[in-house]
Amino acid sequence: MKDKDLEGILNFLRAAEDLKNTLRSSRTSNGRQESTAEHTWRLCLMVLLFEKQYPELDILKLIKICIIHDLGEAISGDIAAVDQVEGMDKGAQERSDLQKLIQPLPEDLRSEILALWDDYENASSEEAKLAKAFDKIETMLQHTQGKNPDDFDYNFNLTYGKKYTDYDALTSAMRALIDKDTKALAELSATPKAAASTPKARS
Repeated sequence: MKDKDLEGILNFLRAAEDLKNTLRSSRTSNGRQESTAEHTWRLCLMVLLFEKQYPELDILKLIKICIIHDLGEAISGDIAAVDQVEGMDKGAQERSDLQKLIQPLPEDLRSEILALWDDYENASSEEAKLAKAFDKIETMLQHTQGKNPDDFDYNFNLTYGKKYTDYDALTSAMRALIDKDTKALAELSATPKAAASTPKARS
């Protein structure tokens, strides 16, 4: 590898480090906001755990998609699902940010990453569709185990991303289990104290 290409990759990695500082509205089990990088890590862990359930898929491609799916957020940050107003094109902003982020990379790597991101955004391949299902499931799972504010709106989870989590029997079953936990938490939070609060949106 040429020194110029190596330096470009290092510069990209330096810029991508900001994903560790990019916060989502989801909370961890000790109550702090999670980073997008942490969300991405557990998403990839899910792929590893369920790899044998999808022998027909290209697992390496699936992991690559998961790794880069939120990479553009290193520049402009995350926009929570319920903060996205009608007409907002979150995808266009993320794609533009991703193009800026990958600029230091050699052309072949830029093309590969952008193609993977486009695949995910459009849910074109089976790998991208499963990545979207797992992405929503990981988010909902975090919402059920995070130390959330008293006014946290658990009910939002019950419809969030359903068109993606209905991908197949496995993802639907995972969704059902998490929905069960979500309903229990919603009931627990529906106390006079919690009811006095206004539900807030999350990522």
